[in-house]
Amino acid sequence: MKTISINKRAEVFTFKQWARKAYSVFNSLKKPIRIGVLLATYTMITAPEYAFAQSDSTNVITSHDLDEVEVSAQRAPVTFSQAARIVSVIGREEIEAAPVQSLQELLEYALSVDVRQRGVQGVQADISVRGGSFDQTLILLNGINISDPQTGHHALNLPVSLKNIQRIEILEGPAARVFGPNAFSGAINIITDTEAKPNIKLDVSFGQHKLSDVNISGNIKIKSWTQFLAFNRLSSAGYTNNTDFNTWNAFYHSKVSTKPGTLDIQFGKTNKAFGANSFYTAKYPDQYEETITTFASLKFEAGTKIHLIPSVYWRRHQDRFELFRNDWADWYKGHNYHLTDVFGSALNAWFTSPLGKTAFGAEIRNENVWSNVLGDSLSSPTEVPGETGQFFTKTYSRTSISYFAEHSVYLKKLSISAGAMVNRISDLGFNLNIYPGIDVAYALTNHLKVYGSANSGMRMPTFTDLFYNGPTNTGNPALKPEKSVTFEGGVKVLYDGFSGHAAVYHRKGKDLIDWVRENETDKWHTLNLTGINTTGVELNCAFFPEKIWNTNIFITKLGINYAYCEQEKNDMKFLSYYVLDNLKQKLDIEVNHKILLKLKASWRISYQDRNGMRTSTEAYKPFWLVNTRLYWKTKSTEIYAIAANLFEVHYFDFGTIEQPGRWISVGFNYQLNYK
Repeated sequence: MKTISINKRAEVFTFKQWARKAYSVFNSLKKPIRIGVLLATYTMITAPEYAFAQSDSTNVITSHDLDEVEVSAQRAPVTFSQAARIVSVIGREEIEAAPVQSLQELLEYALSVDVRQRGVQGVQADISVRGGSFDQTLILLNGINISDPQTGHHALNLPVSLKNIQRIEILEGPAARVFGPNAFSGAINIITDTEAKPNIKLDVSFGQHKLSDVNISGNIKIKSWTQFLAFNRLSSAGYTNNTDFNTWNAFYHSKVSTKPGTLDIQFGKTNKAFGANSFYTAKYPDQYEETITTFASLKFEAGTKIHLIPSVYWRRHQDRFELFRNDWADWYKGHNYHLTDVFGSALNAWFTSPLGKTAFGAEIRNENVWSNVLGDSLSSPTEVPGETGQFFTKTYSRTSISYFAEHSVYLKKLSISAGAMVNRISDLGFNLNIYPGIDVAYALTNHLKVYGSANSGMRMPTFTDLFYNGPTNTGNPALKPEKSVTFEGGVKVLYDGFSGHAAVYHRKGKDLIDWVRENETDKWHTLNLTGINTTGVELNCAFFPEKIWNTNIFITKLGINYAYCEQEKNDMKFLSYYVLDNLKQKLDIEVNHKILLKLKASWRISYQDRNGMRTSTEAYKPFWLVNTRLYWKTKSTEIYAIAANLFEVHYFDFGTIEQPGRWISVGFNYQLNYK
């Protein structure tokens, strides 16, 4: 299949980076964040003047450098210590130490994040936050919305590998008034390696099942012009029949500082080809899929008194799905072909006055699909790019517009923010829909803060929800957007060497979309469920003994995350394919320790207990997993070995797709710094 190219633009979901470094994730927000729709938010923030002087992070941040970093928990820039939201951060030190090979595996250990892998090693996974579905989590790359309107299954088709990621930020809970539609249960922003120092990096690893992973990247700095380039090739023969894969990524990120302002440019491309054993239905295990994702973005930030951030972006995704990789059934008419184009444009602005910070702006996002399965009939078929004798026969397009306004006021200890997104969608006749929210925080001491919030969210149906018809599935063009209101309260603690938080939340969901059926013989069909209420509890803590006791200690870090999530369905008489099989309990334990000299080890122990039925007669069973990484590291070189699923546990993330047993890999990386 050939690559498709098109010229279109896109805007950025700019987060403000965490640390005082150019790569900080939410740092993109000095430029308001946007989500492919214009938002309207009014925020009155009264944030603690002195609270959490270091940073308000309750996650696992090993670098301890998040002091007064600006984050995008609100429309206008706000420091980490002022934010009345839970924003978890996974820094580069933790990424390097983790016994994982892919972004998906890393996110498995994030608090309240549920990662259900179909294809391992980053091939394909569904990701959700706080009991939401895989379509309800917004994914961003360097602050840019890269969500897929066809299906959330493609949300993590990113043109970067784990080796290129500098930091990950996870905003828990709905964020419609901050990010717009589809940030229904949370948002994840992935920040790539854009170091100021010029360097070249090489990382190569090999493992069981003919695993091969090669990563090459480099940073180039010419005066005020910083560039980052990366290439990755990953392949394996698979751990069982029809689980082989072959993928590659290419990525370019450039920042140029000029007198008028800063220009930010991104371009990336990824190709995945993989055996999809029972991915979408156990009835046909010989499935196969190939996807190509291309995206580009351009953003400019200027102004001192009034900050202006115009941005544009474009994302194209093409996929070929084969229900039968070999030996077609007589009734099979051929493969499914899809191509989606997303264009976004936004203009955001904010300024500071004696009354606080004020932000305003607008955004428009246009989503299109061409397919032989999804959409309305074309007047004349269009040839599928890169495929001989194949044609698109259907198409569909929709536009979403959002407006936003926000005001922030900072008092001594109290923080209050209130806002709303005003959204219009072509599917709904451009009727106005308003999604308000409020956040409140109060600093009891320099180390202790309590907070509470009430926020609303919405999620538009994907093109698959609306139109997909297959041997076992039937879409529903009459679907309405999902809506919810979430109430949350908690406490944050931060000391030098210890951080943590505890939270309780309750989400009232209305018109949630799911694939359902009444019995085993029926087809799955999409439906707006009458309502689902979700209640959850989160506990998180991280200890750094060397920081606490100021001495050399065997254990360098101990982290514990626990999440409980219960869903209550209203008048639900259907079997659910997605919505009602959330993680009920999740426990993650992280231990990092020294062995001898430069030899170290890290361990991840996790327990998962999932709601729902794996098959019509068997429920999901709880399981424990242990992953470990042994590594020897100097300033420029590292040699490592990873053992995933160390004790060969048999478990299922999804339906009848059994996950691999023990998988051992070894590798090395080398970094050359130059002037």
